[in-house]
Amino acid sequence: MNAPQAPAAKPISRFSVPKLEALPEDIRARILSVQEKSGFVPNVFLALARRPDEFRAFFAFHDALMEKEGGITKAEREMIVVATSGANHCQYCVVAHGAILRIRAKDPRIADQVAINHRKADITPRQRAMLDFAMKVALASHEIDDADFTALRTHGFSDEDIWDIAAIAGFFAMSNRLANFASIPPNEEFYLMGRLPREK
Repeated sequence: MNAPQAPAAKPISRFSVPKLEALPEDIRARILSVQEKSGFVPNVFLALARRPDEFRAFFAFHDALMEKEGGITKAEREMIVVATSGANHCQYCVVAHGAILRIRAKDPRIADQVAINHRKADITPRQRAMLDFAMKVALASHEIDDADFTALRTHGFSDEDIWDIAAIAGFFAMSNRLANFASIPPNEEFYLMGRLPREK
């Protein structure tokens, strides 16, 4: 009996992907920095690098939303990404940001729970309210009314926090669609990140 064959590696994108050495210096430096930190290059970096101006704008907006300090923790920001990306059926973003969420929350189960159904996840009532709002932004933003803001303020969210929740959900709605139409697969490395204790 023959041993099962590993599936063939998927292409990074439906579109051509530039060679690293052909990229503008700032983009190449950003990608190499990510590679040094994580040990691999996330596929989305290579896929988006084919359009340098958009790459720069995309990651500038990403960093402004995801790396800032404020009333929402970095782990909670990742929760928003994972929940809304699950609703938008974006495999790349659920898997990649699920890995980041597990690491930032120091919880190997949280990403799977949030991606499938945040209302059943082991999260706080405040986080559940945050994700309820994020999901409404992602799926039914035309239905948002003052009652949604009142519910968030009851849990202590400021106007700036509410803007952050909405902006993250909105930004990743775009990211989800880019990843889906270009058929960007998650890197294999993401699947186990944050699930097992790090080797010492």
